[in-house]
Amino acid sequence: MTNQHRAEHRITVEAPARAVFDLIADVDAWPRVFPPTVHVDVLERTAGEERIRIWATANDSVKTWTSRRVLDPAGLRVSFRQEVSSPPVAAMGGEWIIEPQPDSTTLVRLTHDFRAVDDDPEGVDWITRAIDRNSDAELGALKRAAEQTPGGGGELSLHFDDVVEVAGDPAEVYEFLYDAGQWEKRLPHVNRVELDESTPNLQLLEMDTLTPNGAVHTTKSVRVCFPAGTIVYKQLRTPALMTVHNGRWRVEASPSGCTVTSTHTVVLNPDAVVPVLGEGATVQDARTFVRDALGRNSTATMLLAKEHAERAVRDR
Repeated sequence: MTNQHRAEHRITVEAPARAVFDLIADVDAWPRVFPPTVHVDVLERTAGEERIRIWATANDSVKTWTSRRVLDPAGLRVSFRQEVSSPPVAAMGGEWIIEPQPDSTTLVRLTHDFRAVDDDPEGVDWITRAIDRNSDAELGALKRAAEQTPGGGGELSLHFDDVVEVAGDPAEVYEFLYDAGQWEKRLPHVNRVELDESTPNLQLLEMDTLTPNGAVHTTKSVRVCFPAGTIVYKQLRTPALMTVHNGRWRVEASPSGCTVTSTHTVVLNPDAVVPVLGEGATVQDARTFVRDALGRNSTATMLLAKEHAERAVRDR
């Protein structure tokens, strides 16, 4: 008989139970709130239940699976069960249990039950380590998000788009954005790239980029590619000013060719504002700096993709 394994992790949060539940229930925000979560697609959604596909880091690799979640707002519980798992996981489920405490804090318990493929001991160990690491990261992030000073979170969060119109083939633009291994040759602001795509359309990208003042930022990202229209990514290693940086490239056909949109979602690190920007710098200064820097780099990339696609039209 295959062995069923169980784990439980818990944390105390100084926030109302309903606010904690709402953060857990809002799976669309998970890539911004929870460090391991790279991307979530909601496949089905009805009252109190949803079917989702998740891409997330686990033990320095990236896994994807499909789960069904049942939300119980009255009972302050969210249960989940994987429908399609990723090896070495054969089956997994669990529950978020939110319990109001007499001292007005909230106890959050995150439970898992799982089986490994062929009950392999190495698989069990791998899954146990992944659950321990991800549960600790998720509970810590949940605590920080829930305890954030009311009204303060909006000042630290940015979400913005940059758009470029291209008179060229959408497939050429997508190829330029997808083939990040060529960016060291193609993009002036990139001077080193390491790209690993062991699983088709799932990329680990590490690169060094230059700022206008000559500083070098090293970033590491997971990229989930959806041919031939969208690439979503999450930085696993961010510059000091950011605690979270998620992005998306979207290529959509238009009458003249295609429209390319770069979207950034960022959470700033307030403790890094003065060390990075200097004495007297404010969060608003950091917002402006990050908006300009990210927008400048992504627009430069899109303009070079535009040049690449429009050159292909002229060369035909």
